[in-house]
Amino acid sequence: MQVIRDSILLRDKLMKFKLHKIFEQYEERPFKLLAYAEGETVLREGAEAEYLLYLVEGRVKATSSVETGKSLLLRFNHPLALIGDLELVRQIPIQSQITAVTECLFIALPFDYIYKKEMGNNAFLQDLLKHLSYKLETITTSSRVNLLASVENRLASFLLSISTPGNEFGTELQTGNTREIANLLGTTHRHLNRVIHDLTERDIIEKTRQTIRILNYEKLKELSQGLRYE
Repeated sequence: MQVIRDSILLRDKLMKFKLHKIFEQYEERPFKLLAYAEGETVLREGAEAEYLLYLVEGRVKATSSVETGKSLLLRFNHPLALIGDLELVRQIPIQSQITAVTECLFIALPFDYIYKKEMGNNAFLQDLLKHLSYKLETITTSSRVNLLASVENRLASFLLSISTPGNEFGTELQTGNTREIANLLGTTHRHLNRVIHDLTERDIIEKTRQTIRILNYEKLKELSQGLRYE
């Protein structure tokens, strides 16, 4: 993690995402710009939360540990996502592991400051409620995917959640990471490989030594049954 000391960049991001309308006279607030590298842990599950984070660049994934010690995929977040809202409201440790999928930039605001100065800010509280309600909706969706959908459905949802038509995949679907992806999708490495092979045989995806590329976006969309990890 790197602290970016750039007041102009901070102002531009606040304006771009209209955060200046939530935090009037934003210059008086102790905002920080925090940059994370691809693959870096942003928040560790079970640790104490210190900041409310607004994701303004990049993409992160949220995972949750299960009893076996493996992780289950909850969602992917992209700008403008709010991270730490549940922990802020309930004053509890971090509930999900947050990992940077790409290089990421966050606007951070300390919890201590929020408790002292922002809990009477109606615009902030309304925005907080909006993010919390959306998170509840996505958690419900991801739970339905993980519990009810087949591995084929889950893989299709996963692929569509991290890409757009025609994109190739890099780090998320490197050959060495298929075991991790199997864990995230709640299946075995062998079963996932069978599903990947089947989709390849049907010309829905193309698997090379290091990446997977979508060949038939519409068919993959059909297999996902409209569900997304986001």
